[in-house]
Order: sequence, then structure tokens, then C-alpha cells
Amino acid sequence: MDTRWVTHGQSAIHGRGVYARETIPDGTRVIEYTGERITKAEAVRREAQRLARGRKGGDDCVYIFNLNRRHDLDGRTRRNVARLINHSCAPNCRVEVICGRIWIIARREIPAGAELTFDYGFSFTEWPKHPCHCGSRRCAGFIVNSGQRWRLRRIPRAERVLDARAVC
Repeated sequence: MDTRWVTHGQSAIHGRGVYARETIPDGTRVIEYTGERITKAEAVRREAQRLARGRKGGDDCVYIFNLNRRHDLDGRTRRNVARLINHSCAPNCRVEVICGRIWIIARREIPAGAELTFDYGFSFTEWPKHPCHCGSRRCAGFIVNSGQRWRLRRIPRAERVLDARAVC
């Protein structure tokens, strides 16, 4: 389900991606991240299912989004085009929870045809599980919250490569 601002297609970053149909002005609410509102306990259960799918060679992409202290949003539905937005270490969008809804908002003007990206903000504790392929000049090599990327630089490069291979 494309919107006024976006369409989707193959991505150079990972799988499928979301692209600007036309120039998107800075600060625009581009698309809502939609899905099923679930409890934290249910999110933990679904995460275990996701990991099991990945071990069997299935889709192990993360679609669960932290909503608040009690609830998460599971965006694993075909109608949620925003689930296809890829991570980047130099993103052109940000995420905001506004009145209980998750919005993808342009951080700067995005030209028509550009792929939309945001920082997934994964915790440093699981860095080896999430290698990054964004290709930006500032790519950290792993999908880690921007405020915690400095920790990756403290791990010797050879150790980062070995740890990442052990997980894959």
C-alpha cells in the first residue's frame, strides 16, 4: 500500500526498501508505522518465534517497535509499507511516537527517488546479530543505536569480524 509520499521496491541496502515518489520536505510526516498493538510479554514470545524462523532459513527481520512501557507494535503485516524502510547509520528520517502512533518523519529534504532510511536504534548488547549494509561513509558496520556506536570502536576490528561470523 503505497502513499502520496512513498513507493516500495528492491533495495541496494537489504531486500526491499521504501522510496520517495516526489521530493519530501524536511519535517514531513511521511508514513505511519502500523501494526498490531501487543504487550511486552507477547513481544518476547514473538521475538523467540522470529529467531526460530531465522535458524530455519526464514524471514528473521525485526518488525516489532517499542511503543511505550507496556506495549509494542508488531508491524509484520503486508499493509504496513513502513516495515520495509531500511536502517542507515546516516538516516534521512527519524521516528517519533505521537499520540500513541509511530510516525516516520523526514530529517531533511529527501529528493524524489531516494531510499528512505532511519536508525533502528538497536541496543549495543546484541551488536553481532545485526550487521549493517547501509553503505554510508559513517557506517558502523553493525546496526547499533547512534548513541552507543562509540562502544564498537573499542572492540578490535578482528574481534568484530569474528563475532559477527559466529552469529551468522
